[in-house]
Amino acid sequence: MAGKKHSSLDKVLGRLDQLDQANLQNLVQRLARERAMLEAVFDTLQEGVLVIDADGVIDYANDAATRLIGLAAGAGGTSLWRLVPGLRGSLDAGGGKQAGGAPVVTREFELSYPQPRVVRLYMVPFQPDERGGQRFAVILSDITGEKKSTADLIEHEKISSVLLLAAGVAHELGNPLNSLTIHLQLIERKLKKLKEVHGAGALEESIRVCQEEVARLDGIIRNFLEAIRPQPPDLADVNVVEVVEDVLRFQAKELADRGLTVHGELPASTPLIAADRNQLKQVFFNLLKNAMEAMSAGGRLSIKVRADDDSVFIAFADTGAGIRTEDLNKLFSPYHTTKAGGHGLGLMIVQRIMRDHGGHVGIESKEGVGTVVTLQFPQKHRRVRLLKH
Repeated sequence: MAGKKHSSLDKVLGRLDQLDQANLQNLVQRLARERAMLEAVFDTLQEGVLVIDADGVIDYANDAATRLIGLAAGAGGTSLWRLVPGLRGSLDAGGGKQAGGAPVVTREFELSYPQPRVVRLYMVPFQPDERGGQRFAVILSDITGEKKSTADLIEHEKISSVLLLAAGVAHELGNPLNSLTIHLQLIERKLKKLKEVHGAGALEESIRVCQEEVARLDGIIRNFLEAIRPQPPDLADVNVVEVVEDVLRFQAKELADRGLTVHGELPASTPLIAADRNQLKQVFFNLLKNAMEAMSAGGRLSIKVRADDDSVFIAFADTGAGIRTEDLNKLFSPYHTTKAGGHGLGLMIVQRIMRDHGGHVGIESKEGVGTVVTLQFPQKHRRVRLLKH
């Protein structure tokens, strides 16, 4: 092969049939020494190094990889897909591809076992094995500290700004809104006694509009308070499919009025999670509302619930307008909204509730195609194991 370098060892290996027993023994010893040296080098690295086949079976793992993913010593032949749930799909959804069509994958994901970590993964194909099957080199980097320090700083600044603004809003708007509500009620009562007054109908309509606007502003204040004064979840065994179905039943009329259809893959045998049922409803309502407002008549919302050995996943996929690339990294910021009249706190509340449940939220979107929001909850047994460490 053009450009490939050959070592002196390659030359010796090229004439194995010409070596006597003594030289063969020396060659074996040399190979053993070189293997031991290479393994020692790999074991000094802070990054995890794995070699896997196309089925995710681990052929090699250095010490750092063993620690990161909780691989037992001498557990060769274990599947990486079992240790890192959800990674298998990356082979079909890799961001880039090398010659031959095998994907090059870069991902960041969170592990809860053997201890909570954020890991950056880089997976690249290399030469096939002796059977002609594709193999991959996987590099794992522990970025927990980097992510935590950045997240803590952002969260601190976010909470400080929200608290400051909310305190002002509660004071400046709360009292006037109460006063407006009382006076509108008084006007409405007087107007009912003066039905014969010319133009009373128009006045009633004006009062109704004012009352709706007062209610809307009151809702904004309540959203402020929900975002900055969250209640700890009251955990109980919950089947997420039942909660999703409750929310869909409640929203059925509005979905029909908007001309939207819903397709659900909601298996009844979904594993239980430890969750606060009311907070889950709040999450699902927010996501359903966002999806409905993103679509026009004829749109379709797909809701799919699935599970692996450790997690339960819920995906909300709409056929709406999608989200601009430059807006994707702002979605969880307070007050950021792309909707007229939106308060920009919905996804912030969703993220906070998911975090309190030990879960994660991911968003994929393409303008003109739609948006997929995926929620990942730890199964009940996985959450217990995490709490014990």
